[in-house]
Amino acid sequence: MRILIMGGTWFLGRAVAEEALRRGWEVSTFNRGRSGPDVSGVQALHGDRTDPEDLSTLASYGPWDVVVDTSSSALPPRDVLAGARTLQPVAERYVYISTVNAYRGWPSEPLTEQSELLDGPPDADAEYGRLPEGWDGPDWYYGRQKAGAERAVLETFGEKRSVLLRPGVILGPGEYVGRLPWWLRRAERGGRILAPGKPGKSIQPVDVRDVAVFALEQGAASVGGAYNVVAPIGRETMGGFLEACLEVTGRRGKLSWVPDAFLLEAGVEQWTELPLWRTHAGVWNIDSQGAQAAGLVCRPLAETVEATWRWLREGGVPVAHSRAAEHGLDAARERHLLAAFDGWSASGVEGEVH
Repeated sequence: MRILIMGGTWFLGRAVAEEALRRGWEVSTFNRGRSGPDVSGVQALHGDRTDPEDLSTLASYGPWDVVVDTSSSALPPRDVLAGARTLQPVAERYVYISTVNAYRGWPSEPLTEQSELLDGPPDADAEYGRLPEGWDGPDWYYGRQKAGAERAVLETFGEKRSVLLRPGVILGPGEYVGRLPWWLRRAERGGRILAPGKPGKSIQPVDVRDVAVFALEQGAASVGGAYNVVAPIGRETMGGFLEACLEVTGRRGKLSWVPDAFLLEAGVEQWTELPLWRTHAGVWNIDSQGAQAAGLVCRPLAETVEATWRWLREGGVPVAHSRAAEHGLDAARERHLLAAFDGWSASGVEGEVH
């Protein structure tokens, strides 16, 4: 198999490249050469995918059996469309890494692979879907952009030659957003740890290595499709996740579970201040039975936690990314919240949180 990876130097792109090489595939990667070193053993092609001349030069290195696009999260649909059109004559199939944000109902409603997608034209520019000033409704900008990019791939390669993968949260070695690394460092620090919500709350992160395997297997398949790439509903819990973080870091801390109602009243930022914590009904209620039937296998979350901790202990450094600064609760704020919660609990009255 000859494979072209758009990206290929960090996190998911790197995991795809390493897995493809392990299988004995011939691997080319295309990126700007700025975010990390190329994986040893690939044909490293450098250029800007928004530059028509660079895309044309890239196409001259084809043909490929499959393109796996891991690097378009910040690109508008029209750039994905231009790249797909350039590569279509020299590529048999296209695997596009999208997101569950492309669904109109995320994160408020339970989702299946048949759920309604957001609007988003395949030729939309980066301004499409931006929120007007004063807007207080759902923030659909990113989802509209990704839905449009999905349509760009489908319009160019057709349904039988297109594979659309919609992960939720991807964790594992090399993670650059900082969700799991923050919880691991917090567990390592020890002491009393603010644990959000209820320990039995279902969560559905997926390991980056499992996404890479599934992307390659779908790239080598003979049919197209769209799949939710998340762990099975109900298998993993927030409590199990945090216990795994404590276990691998030496059990220096103790979890103090604080209810959603208290955290919401206190103004704690969901999804960022306490990574993976979110109260919306659909955020961890995503049906992935279609992906599982097609071969998706998700390893236990505890294995992802252990592998990420090992990567950090061995000197692993994620690619610098602005989103990492958004994640994590300040230590002083954590202490204040826990003290306030103690008083709130002792009073027996759910009054105002100060």
